[in-house]
Amino acid sequence: MTVSLRVDSADPTPPYEQLRRQLAGLIRTGTLASGTRLPTVRQLAQDLGLAPGTVMRTYRELEADGLVASRRVQGTVVTGTVGAVDQRLAVLAASFVEEAGRLGAGPAEIRAAVDVALSRG
Repeated sequence: MTVSLRVDSADPTPPYEQLRRQLAGLIRTGTLASGTRLPTVRQLAQDLGLAPGTVMRTYRELEADGLVASRRVQGTVVTGTVGAVDQRLAVLAASFVEEAGRLGAGPAEIRAAVDVALSRG
């Protein structure tokens, strides 16, 4: 991995989230391709002056998003592509629509509920 990552100690965003955003962006743009091996937790923590637990949390969050996989022999490897998040969103949306339908909501009500949720941030 030859990209530059950095954590800004003056930024109020937690270090694990700064790192997660950078790595997720690199994966989504294809800068870090599927199959790319990420540095070990210890190595990246040392390189960035972070606690290993901070890097471990970053990797766990990326794994939950379907962008990386931690493998015993290979370490943490990029698995996601540009569409990984889109696929997860599609599954979540389908689940929401199905559940809303069970409650008797129609398309207009479902869209309105999503609009309200988006406006709340």
